[in-house]
Order: sequence, then C-alpha cells, then structure tokens
Amino acid sequence: MRGWIADFAIYAERPVLAQLFLGFASGLPLLLTLSTLTVWLAEVGVSKTSIGLFALVGAPYTFKFLWAPLIDRLPIPPFTSLLGRRRGWMVATQFGLILSLLGLGASDPAVDAGRTALFAVLVAFFSASQDIVIDAYRVESLSERQQGAGAGILVFGYRMAMLVAGAGALYLAAFHGWFVTYAVMSALVLVGMVTILLSPEPQAADDAADRADARHRTRGLTGKRAALAGWLYRAVIAPFADFMRRGHWLTILLFIVLYKFGDALAGVMANPFYIEMGFSKIEIANISKLFGLVATLAGGLLGGIMVARLGLLKSLLVCGFLQMASNLMFAVQAMVGYDLAMLTVTIGLENFTGGMGTAAFVAYLSSLCNVAYTATQYALLSSFMAFARTILASSGGWIADHVDWVSFFLISTAAAIPGLLVLVWIMRVLPPPQAKAVPASAE
Repeated sequence: MRGWIADFAIYAERPVLAQLFLGFASGLPLLLTLSTLTVWLAEVGVSKTSIGLFALVGAPYTFKFLWAPLIDRLPIPPFTSLLGRRRGWMVATQFGLILSLLGLGASDPAVDAGRTALFAVLVAFFSASQDIVIDAYRVESLSERQQGAGAGILVFGYRMAMLVAGAGALYLAAFHGWFVTYAVMSALVLVGMVTILLSPEPQAADDAADRADARHRTRGLTGKRAALAGWLYRAVIAPFADFMRRGHWLTILLFIVLYKFGDALAGVMANPFYIEMGFSKIEIANISKLFGLVATLAGGLLGGIMVARLGLLKSLLVCGFLQMASNLMFAVQAMVGYDLAMLTVTIGLENFTGGMGTAAFVAYLSSLCNVAYTATQYALLSSFMAFARTILASSGGWIADHVDWVSFFLISTAAAIPGLLVLVWIMRVLPPPQAKAVPASAE
C-alpha cells in the first residue's frame, strides 16, 4: 500500500504538476476543430461525407514537423528576449490561437463552410505550434523518473480541457449560440499562458544545443555562409539524422501511425453517431463529456503508474488490446440504439482505456527524443501520430455513408490490429526504450 502511495505522490511535484495546466492548454483547441465542430456541422445539415472531410482541417497536427525546426532554434522577437526560447514561442502561439478561435466562432458553416474551414485550419495551426513547444518543454523539464507521471497528468489536464471544449461548449451552444461559445473558449487559452509565465525556462536543451554548436565550431566553419550552413544543419538536418541513426526507425514510425488508428477512425464519427441515434446535445455533454472525462482521468493516472511498474512496451500492448476491445462497445451501442445506460457503459470503457493508452503512448514518444532536438523530434513523432487522426481517419465519414453503424465500428476495431502486430514485433526485436536520449550523442 505504501508503494502505491509513494507512486502517486510524484504527481504533487511542481514540474509534474505544471503538466496538468499545460495539458489543459494543449487539449483545449482540439475538440473545437473536431467533435464539437462536427456537432455544429451536423446541426446545420452538413453531410456526413463533408463532416468526415472536415477532419482534414487538422492537417497542421500532421505536418507540424515541417516548421518545428524554426520553433526549436529561431528566436521570436520580442518574446524570446523577454521570456526565453520555449516560453516566448508558447505565448506567441497562444495569442494567435485566441484570434483564430474568435474568427471560427464568428463564421457560419451553413452559409460559408469554406470560411469555417479556413479558421478551423488556423486554430489547428496555432494549436499544433503550441503543442510543439509544450511537448519540448515537458521532455526537457522532467527528469527520467518523472516522465511517466508527467505523461499521466498531461492526459488529466488534456481531458479536463476536452471536458470544457466538449461538454462545456455544448452547454454554452445550447443556450447562448456558437459565437459566445468560441469566444469563451478563446478566453480560456489564458490558462496555459499564465502557467507558462509562472514556470521556469528549461536549461537542458540549451546546454545540449550549445554543445552541438561547439562541435560545429571546432570543425572550422567560419564566415556568414558557413554559419548559415551550420545553423541549417543543426536546426533541420541533425534532428532527423539523429533519429534515423537508431535501428528500425521506419518500423517505429509505422507503429506510431497505426497505434491509435482504430480509435481515431471511430472518434471522427462518434458525435454524428450519437446524434443519429437520437441523443440530444445535453445528453451527449452529460455522458460523453462529463462521465467520459472521469473515466479518462482515471485511465490516464493508471496508465502513468502502469508505465512505471510494467515498462513502456508492455504497457502499450496491454492498453492497445483494451482500446481495441472498447471499440466493440460502439457496435453494441449501434445494435441497442437510443439507451442512456448503454451509452454510459460504452463511453466509460472507451474513455478509460483511451486514457490508459494515451498516457503510455505519450511516455513512449518522449522516450524517443534526444533533448538536443526535443521540439523537432517530438513534433515529427506526434505528427505521425496525428496522421491517423486526420488524414487516415478522414475516410471515416465516407465509410459511415456506405455501411451501417455496426459494420462501421467493427471496421474501426479491425483497424487497431495492424498497430498491435507491429508493437509485438518491436518488443521481440528492439531493446526497451530509455526515458530520454543522452544529450551528448547529438550532432
């Protein structure tokens, strides 16, 4: 019993606790361009195929590794000089997020869906850019011992934000309309801004980058052209070259793409499914968002402890099987139809297992990063994770238009199998990952 109490005490440590609020900042915009937005779209009569294609507005999450080197290395005046490299970029992206959320709320998808999509893309862009900094900050500011707990409490904060952007947004929309809803959400971006202003700038990445710079200077690079070439190498080439030096890196990327694919395929059509089953916005908010949040928080905290006790790969395998099984509950829900008790069971299992899997997955991605290139490498890895949620899952609407709901959720369950097969291969062939790469190995 004392061992479990000691395990949970790590969540009270200040660097770990800060991840709660940074997780909130990271999770707040996501539903506002995905499931909450799909409720708005379904409500005004947008087709299911079009709703599925709206998942493509999340493309910045998939391609954020393209501009991650700039965020990783370049200063952004005057924020960097005032706040530091990580904190400066975070505050700057949060200002952009506030403005784009206001623009999205002011649009009308029934009249001009293109304008709605444009502002949704801008929200996703600034959100993805913020995530680049938050992910780097987490990896750099937490010790090896704190990584699993940091991932677990990040899920806690992330899901708290999803409650606000999910249930909270639906409540507001039901009584005050969509513009007021998105205006309130834009104001809540200040939670992340205040958190980062009260937190210290991490030093680990700067020290590692300085060592990399020193190695390049010793190679005799002189002059402005050489300095520019050296910067481009360190900012753009070195992070990817460092990652590709590890064994079977393509297989690792394939696993990252596939691990959450089943969940993503089901998730993109979950709210349209609820509405077609006859559930109201308030019922969706109460069960899918409120009760689902409690289940996710419990799952996330348990997932963080599981990583500490079982290790990363075993935790990923257990959570992966549980996530796959939870998708079957949606097929059962489709057969039952409108039933609040059944919806509670379905949402509870899906969110609990999803929280466990996300905590383990975030810890795994963090373990693959070299702190000399944290922002760029984590952006690359999380971009591949987002690929399943955006590009691959965008086909969900088309599939749902051509099969019944039971078949759709059976397909989404089967979509989880390839990722688990790749994970089993990784467990047999590759050595267990370490919590952090050694900075001195960076080039």
